[in-house]
Amino acid sequence: MRKLLLTGACCSALAAFGLWPSADKAAIGGAANANTAVSGNEAGSKAMPSRVFWGDTHLHTSQSLDVFLFGTPNATAETAYRFARGETVTSPVTGKPWKLSRPLDFLVVSDHAEMLGATARLFKGDAQLAATPTGKALLAEAGGTSSEDLMRVYDYLVNVGSGHGRPGSVTPADVLRDLHGGEQRRGPWNDAIAAAERYNEPGKFTAFVGWEWSSQPGGGNLHRIIFTPDGPDKTQQFLPFSQIESDQPEKLWEWLDATSKRTGASFTAIPHNPNLSAGLMFSESMSDGKPITAAYARERTKWERVVEATQIKGDSETHPALSGNDEFADFERYSFLLMPNGPKAPPNRSDYVRAALRRGLEIERRTGVNPFKLGMIGSSDSHTGMSAVEETAFAGKAQHDAEPRLRGGPSGLGSSRGWDMQAAGIVGVWAPHNDRRAIFDAFRRREVYASTGPRITVRMFGGFGFTRADLGFDRMARIGYARGVPMGGELTDRGAAPQFLVSALKDPMGANLDRVQMVKGWVDAKGVSHEKIFDIAWSGNRKPGANGKLPAVGNTVDLKTGQVTNSIGAVQFETLWRDPDYKPGQKAFYYLRVLQIPTARYSLLDAIALGIDPVKTGHPSTIQERAYTSPIWLDGPAKRK
Repeated sequence: MRKLLLTGACCSALAAFGLWPSADKAAIGGAANANTAVSGNEAGSKAMPSRVFWGDTHLHTSQSLDVFLFGTPNATAETAYRFARGETVTSPVTGKPWKLSRPLDFLVVSDHAEMLGATARLFKGDAQLAATPTGKALLAEAGGTSSEDLMRVYDYLVNVGSGHGRPGSVTPADVLRDLHGGEQRRGPWNDAIAAAERYNEPGKFTAFVGWEWSSQPGGGNLHRIIFTPDGPDKTQQFLPFSQIESDQPEKLWEWLDATSKRTGASFTAIPHNPNLSAGLMFSESMSDGKPITAAYARERTKWERVVEATQIKGDSETHPALSGNDEFADFERYSFLLMPNGPKAPPNRSDYVRAALRRGLEIERRTGVNPFKLGMIGSSDSHTGMSAVEETAFAGKAQHDAEPRLRGGPSGLGSSRGWDMQAAGIVGVWAPHNDRRAIFDAFRRREVYASTGPRITVRMFGGFGFTRADLGFDRMARIGYARGVPMGGELTDRGAAPQFLVSALKDPMGANLDRVQMVKGWVDAKGVSHEKIFDIAWSGNRKPGANGKLPAVGNTVDLKTGQVTNSIGAVQFETLWRDPDYKPGQKAFYYLRVLQIPTARYSLLDAIALGIDPVKTGHPSTIQERAYTSPIWLDGPAKRK
């Protein structure tokens, strides 16, 4: 297993079926103030969210039909939880020992709800499934349990679901009845609940019960992760809602509402990979094609509080075609739709988070309700049973790209290759302690943020009347909660420019920081939204040029070894920033983007290990990892046309 390469001072294929520390002082530019110690310890009252916890809300095991059939039949929930807790496990894909450099604090095992556990049960000897028409057909088609055998089953099901099954083969109705309907999923669902209970240790490690709803109408990704803080007394009262029941988000929200009222269970739903939604995820229309209404907006924001903005299948913050003045917008683009014929998705406002935040302001001006008041998180979407997204120890998306030698070939997802995958992401959560309810509540209030991998500590409070004396980790939190709102919160316009207390601390095991940026979006008097990026703190003695842009921080990556020297960049930034473009009554959102200095992309490390030219990977050798906070919204009186 590769080690972190630092020198210097600091160390979905399923839907294609068609079936349905204390910091040293650092040089700070812009509006930044002097550094103070950042420890991550509790500050203020016990109820105050005082620590950042790291986790993954999107991890698949062989209970997901695609994971099993793609040749990873031994990826269990037990392995997933043990790996996340920091134990050494045997990789279910490669058979090699694997261990995280640092454990996670929480994990959601979120297997696909569609035909949950069916193929795992069938090929591990379940007599009931084997006796069904579908079971008999699949066992006969496979003839064994090798990777090739299982892929034949996958292809068989794809053909059945798309209406191209061979004469005499089972029908889609047979498959759904035999592998999904009635109580067929009850055993695997109860197993998932039991595994979460075994590994959940309040105060040490949190294991959540969850699943993925894998809607993909017309090939556009509308997938959601759903998870709950509740235990067996509530979660055993239902089976997870799937796209087979409905592929419309509105029906999912109806089910969540009805099930919550019936069982007392709490839920949150998290859209992911909007970059692959083919214009559907953040459309101006509802599923019936009609314009979004206030009622729709209220229901959507009731259940969907955050969006997974970065993960293995690409980064969804923004796109250079949508943010032409953003020099950092061209980052880990992934546009391969999850369809066998391999089309790519052209950039669309409905497919990226920043554009959605802007559109939400526009819709709010028309309806009085913002349907896209979304915080941002990162998670993996790993289909290996391991949440392994470190650039220096990336386990890949699935069996097809689990090792460097395989990544030049097809990934099994549309027309992408293995190296098209991104080694990301992870979510940071501000909470008072590590247990199910505290973590879940942080998601609901959007006090969470996304990272493409590094564990950068980021905090932001918005308010009025702050001073630079309010900076410093402990004081900043006390003042921020008492007189303002944290990331994910909402400010009422007081007729004065909002201020923001900002803190960013490098990953103690990672690279230094380049800069902190404030991304602002607003809607003008004509109902048209805009965006602007402000560099609010940066390292070194750089000064903005005539174009207003900062010079690049530099690049210390050795392309022969992949090592990076922390001789540039900063350890920490703290600053008080005031919006210089504020206009009274103008609704807006603000979020932070924190950039590391350049480091080696995993594809460069693969090329070095394989002895090939990095150009052959089709990707840049170095990248600037980053974190995105949930926004703070500046609200005012609702304006209707």
